[in-house]
Amino acid sequence: MKKIKKKVIWFTGLSGSGKSTLAKNLFEYLTKKDYRCIILDGDEVRSGLCRDLNFNEKNRLENIRRIAEISTLLIQQVDFVIVATISPSDLLRNLARKIIGNKFFTLIYLSASLNACFKRDPKGLYKKASEGKIKDFTGVGSNFEIPKKWDLELNTSKITIPNSLKKIINIIEM
Repeated sequence: MKKIKKKVIWFTGLSGSGKSTLAKNLFEYLTKKDYRCIILDGDEVRSGLCRDLNFNEKNRLENIRRIAEISTLLIQQVDFVIVATISPSDLLRNLARKIIGNKFFTLIYLSASLNACFKRDPKGLYKKASEGKIKDFTGVGSNFEIPKKWDLELNTSKITIPNSLKKIINIIEM
């Protein structure tokens, strides 16, 4: 594989759309090719660095700001920062792009339908949100805005993980 420019690969999509799964698969692929990588998973960041934040608009903005700022620090140290976070609006995604910079930022939109994500529900979050146990959960109590601009769109309810990974590798090799 030819030398790849440093990139922050930012996965966006509903909960259950495959962000964490694809992030882990991409990480495994790239590390086998001797690239230095790190994953920032939105759920993990929220349980530590951002545990003081809830899901209202102000706190969502702060959550994405923190993840983007960390990404800018990490991309100086590694070849790839792989971010898996819902980031449900263009306002938030554009903030991340502005902080990280166009040179490094690659947005991958996982466009699996709400119905497909609800059926997957790997963490039981849709069930809890439907029962009112999670307030402002994206897709149930809060909207997900389809990105106006992305570098790659993958409908993970129609495309396999290996084929998704091939498409991701193709865009980062450009």
